[in-house]
Amino acid sequence: MTLLDRLLDPFRGEAITIPPYDGAWKPNTLLETAAKVATLAEADNLARDGEGAVWLSGGPVLYRLAGRDVEPVATFSSAITALAALPAGGLVVALSDGGLLLRRGGESRDLREAFPAAVSATALFAGDDGTLLVAQGSAGLPATEWVPALMRKRRDGALWRLDLAGGKAERIADGLAFPTGLALDESGAPVVAEAFAHRLVALGGGRPRTVLDRIPGYPGKLSPARGGGWWLAVFAPRNRLIELVLREDRFRADMIATVPQDHWIAPALRSGESFLEPLQRGGVRTMGVRKPWAPARSYGLVARLDAQFRPVESLHSRADGRRHGAVCVLDLPESRLVAFKGAGEVVDILNREPQA
Repeated sequence: MTLLDRLLDPFRGEAITIPPYDGAWKPNTLLETAAKVATLAEADNLARDGEGAVWLSGGPVLYRLAGRDVEPVATFSSAITALAALPAGGLVVALSDGGLLLRRGGESRDLREAFPAAVSATALFAGDDGTLLVAQGSAGLPATEWVPALMRKRRDGALWRLDLAGGKAERIADGLAFPTGLALDESGAPVVAEAFAHRLVALGGGRPRTVLDRIPGYPGKLSPARGGGWWLAVFAPRNRLIELVLREDRFRADMIATVPQDHWIAPALRSGESFLEPLQRGGVRTMGVRKPWAPARSYGLVARLDAQFRPVESLHSRADGRRHGAVCVLDLPESRLVAFKGAGEVVDILNREPQA
């Protein structure tokens, strides 16, 4: 945008544009045809520990995933919001209420005392040096309340580094736009997915450096890809109506005060379940059939990024699909699992559903 454009915008109106699904983001239906592994309401985080066990969360329950069998292992005080397997063994479980538990050798250790106040973690990343990176979406709202945080335009997220041996946490960045994913760049610097800014930023020394922007949705968890690079789960789409509402402060305040949250004009992990939802008519459906290119509130999208965090390929479940709300990818030697919190499923994108 030129300086002249910025000067004229207050008089002619600023255009609301959304990055297109093009290039590496080009739409397809590959998530729709992936082989189903498990059905689990609120399927969320995935992790594999050093012993080869695959862990999965759904609400406050921690499960062990073995093939297509889902075995409940533990139930916690609130929803599980992140998992991390430690290189030296053990599993860290983050809870919506600020709990942070290290499970190892049949014992559990609470790590929350390392922080000056409760930290509701949205993502965890275990380093080889005995530290744990902890992303905090908002200082004032739990990790599960991302929709109210977005509608209130909160920008009070933070990144913490926890010394597991010493039991001390250090805040290394704040003022983040709801960080939801963590990775490391080639220099070892933390890379954070800022959901509300639709970008990935590297936070290694000096000013934050954007490594990927103009993501056509709300980026979530990052996880290593076999062979190099990263997988990014994009848990909800952007559209012009929601972008407009985010600019209209008075309308948004009235909506928050008077409309039930399920019916807000806001992104969602799933949609189409109620006739009271926004985006219902001709722009979305024709003769009762949902258009695949409709400006939906929910969508299914995961992307593979290279080592420099540039998108290489993506897999989609479009507006007329059912596998929306992708929240986590786990790349294994013989399978590549994706958890859909919206659809309540775990699928293997390396394998296809058998054709009828």
